[in-house]
Amino acid sequence: MKLRDEHRVLDQEIVGLEASADADQLTIKRLKKRKLMLKDQITSVEDQLTPDIIA
Repeated sequence: MKLRDEHRVLDQEIVGLEASADADQLTIKRLKKRKLMLKDQITSVEDQLTPDIIA
C-alpha cells in the first residue's frame, strides 16, 4: 500500500536524522507530524475496508 510505504520511508528518515549529531529538530518534528498523519490515514482506510461486527 502506498501509504504504508511512505510511512516506512518517513520512519527510516526520522531514525537516520535522530542518529545524526547535527540533526535539525524542526525537520524531525515536521517529519514525525507527517508520519502521524499518515498513520491516521492508514487507520481510516483500514476501518472503511473492515466491516463492523456487532457481537
